Amino acid sequence: MDVPPFIIVAIDGGAASGKSTSSRILSDRFNLLHVDTGSFYRAITAEFLRLGVDAADLPAVHAAAARLRFGTRLNGRSAQMEIGGRVVLDADIRSRTVNDHVSHFAAIPEVRTALLAYQRGQADVARSHGFRGLVMEGRDIGSMIFPQADFRFFLHADPAERARRRAREGQQDSIAERDRLDSSRKTSPLACPPGATSIDTTHQSLDQVVELMATPIAHRLSAA
Repeated sequence: MDVPPFIIVAIDGGAASGKSTSSRILSDRFNLLHVDTGSFYRAITAEFLRLGVDAADLPAVHAAAARLRFGTRLNGRSAQMEIGGRVVLDADIRSRTVNDHVSHFAAIPEVRTALLAYQRGQADVARSHGFRGLVMEGRDIGSMIFPQADFRFFLHADPAERARRRAREGQQDSIAERDRLDSSRKTSPLACPPGATSIDTTHQSLDQVVELMATPIAHRLSAA
């Protein structure tokens, strides 16, 4: 009997580009483990802030990062990061304070290096729990974490539209500033990876965006 293929779907994009909601829908539709790497960086940022570590104090950041111990807890089809055996609460990682600091910590190469193996290891978590694959969203998934992913998508939208989406969600997010920081950092900048499928979500419905990604995935799985 042929073994069903294990697929990896990489979805990159800036804040409010639509990657989180579409990733969750794809996770449910195809039984893929959903991994939001943005929540990982937020969790680390919340932990650094709890410890009183300043992003400008690189020796302190390096020392704190070296002490972090990561684990994974499943919540349905979604992976949650554990730090020292504790899941950082969603309310803590979505705060305005974390929003204001996360891009600064995420730009530090040692922080990204500390997370690299952990993020790639989510594929093993998915396999061990019987998922058909992995859908991972973030800003450098298709370029750095899984450059050989079966599917690589890059979602983008007009900044004004993304700001309106955040406002409708009741969230405050410095989208333009985060885009500037994430796109200009030296390590793994936010950019559409060569060969990835670029999707402008500004004037498309969520259903339309999802179908653009789901159609080739369904074809691959049905052909196996």
